[in-house]
Formats: sequence, structure tokens, C-alpha cells
Amino acid sequence: MSLWDRVSAGLTKSRETLARGLNSLRAPVHKGRQTVSFDEMEAALIEADVGVRMADALIEELKRVPDVDADQVRQHLKTLIISRCDRAPSSALAEGPHPLVVLFVGVNGVGKTTSVAKLAARYRSQGRQVLLAAGDTFRAAAVEQLQIWGARLGVEVIHQKPGSDPAAVVFDAVSAAKARDADVLLIDSAGRLHTKQSLMDELVKIKRVIGRALPGAPHEILLVLDASTGQNGLAQARVFHEALGLTGIVVTKLDGTPKGGIVLAIVDELGLPVKLLGLGEEPDALVPFEATAFAEGLVG
Repeated sequence: MSLWDRVSAGLTKSRETLARGLNSLRAPVHKGRQTVSFDEMEAALIEADVGVRMADALIEELKRVPDVDADQVRQHLKTLIISRCDRAPSSALAEGPHPLVVLFVGVNGVGKTTSVAKLAARYRSQGRQVLLAAGDTFRAAAVEQLQIWGARLGVEVIHQKPGSDPAAVVFDAVSAAKARDADVLLIDSAGRLHTKQSLMDELVKIKRVIGRALPGAPHEILLVLDASTGQNGLAQARVFHEALGLTGIVVTKLDGTPKGGIVLAIVDELGLPVKLLGLGEEPDALVPFEATAFAEGLVG
């Protein structure tokens, strides 16, 4: 299945939400053209969680096109979405550093550990040597889950006993990545509420320890967001970005939500690139973000 097919399938529910607005544009023909009312289109955009500000901006842009018909609205909306997404920094993952160190952060239950494993599978398929770090030392189950993934993928997992200092785990992991000449080190971290300052401070410490062990690292700090949380995800992203300086977003569970427009809201309101999309449970269901495929999948 191609990237286009995967994104399209994953955005089915979101596309159905927008379709109601697009279908409403099939108004009575006036002087050989369709006269277009955008009220339902704007409501559908908001329901798809692009955000009120973005919905207003898109509708205003669409209204500027003279004598537009419904099919032209659809095509122009795709163009606008692509343009908005392209305003953010590059959505490509960092290349060049050796080892490349990627830190995953986010609240509980968004799919961090699974996303770490899926990205490991992607790098492994490219022939790269990958190490995993079990930085979620608060939950024994989290370490075990990552170890299961590591065994399945043939990837070593650096870990310590539950309750250990996560900063010590990541220091050991960076040291191991350098000693083993690994290409990539992917670091899982404990889920934490963005409203708890002490937990955010610990993440800042982890970032600092990584930098001491390997100057310039982490090269990517990826916030994992569950698409179904919608606008609440923006609040999470603001706090994590302020504390850590995020380099990008991973949006998971897009295949089960009508709120796929949150991707556009993130790019627009935070200026952060969405780098990966989670489109299912399979190991290969984490795909690179591509603006054109996203716009086609969302609008149809």
C-alpha cells in the first residue's frame, strides 16, 4: 500500500466529516454556476478540529475566488492546506548525526512506546543499527513492553530496574550508542501531565543529561499526540515546546478519529512540523508526514 493509500485510509473518518461541508456547496445553479454558501463548510472544518481561527482563515481565502463552483472549492481547499502545512519547518527527520538521538515525550496513553517501536522498525528496514532506551522507569510494564518490541525487532533495549533515575538510563543509553557505533538511539520517556511542573522539570533534566553525554543531542525531540484529543493536544504542545524546544510532532490514532484537522491546527498555531502520522497498530503503520498526501486524504 502506497503512502497516499495509507494516509487516505487513515483519514477516512475525518474526510467523511469534511465531506458533509463540501457536499453542502452543491447549491442551486445561478447563471450557469453554483452559488456557494460556506456556513456548513466552516462548521465541518471546525468539527474536523482545524480550529476556529484556521477555519475562518480558510473560508476567507475560499471566498476570494470569484465565481467559484463546488469542485473548484475542493481543489482550492487542498491547495490552501498544502500551503499552510509547508509554512512550518521541514517535516523530514534529522539526518547526519551519528548516532542520531531521538527523544519521545508526551502525556500518558498517547502511544509513545508504540511509536518508538514503529520508528525503530522503519530504521531497521533501512539497514540501520538501532538502540532503544527504556526511559519510562516509573512503570515496569512500560519497560517490559519496550523489551517485547525490542525482541520482536532484533533491537537492543538499554534499561534499568523500575524506579531508577530516568536520566541515568538515558546517559547509559547514549554511552552505549557511541560504544556500539549505533546509527540511531530512540529514547522512550514516562508519560507526564503537562500541568505538573516537577515532571516537566525532570524532562528538562533528561534533555540536559543527553546533551552532556553527546553534545548537540537530542537531535529530535518529538511530542506524541493522540489525534482524538483534538484541541487539548494544542495545549499540551505549547507547554512541552516551551519547556523543551520541540523539533516536531507525531500524531497517532488518526485512523480512529474524525478530528484529523488537528494536524493543520498544530502546524498553523504552533509553527511546528508534524513529522510522523500513526495510522494503525501494525509495525509499518507510522508514516512520514507529506503535505500533499495529507491534503488529498483529508479533502478527498
